[in-house]
Amino acid sequence: MSEPKIAEMSFEDALKELERVVQSLEGGQVPLDESIALYERGEALRAHCEGKLRDAELKVEKIVASASGDQASGTAPFDAG
Repeated sequence: MSEPKIAEMSFEDALKELERVVQSLEGGQVPLDESIALYERGEALRAHCEGKLRDAELKVEKIVASASGDQASGTAPFDAG
């Protein structure tokens, strides 16, 4: 079974796979060559998740700006906490 293409993954699926990659690497039972490949995939998954979060943040900022009717002021900061 081939791995799904990262660019086509949802944020949630990419995050779940990233968690599996981290667990595999932390377990220390993976051969070196496989560890390197896992690390590379993990890095690509991390970047994909960051991109998805950045896109979501921009959408929320546009919604906030649109709802306030204040297009001139730019965006409101996004507070995920």
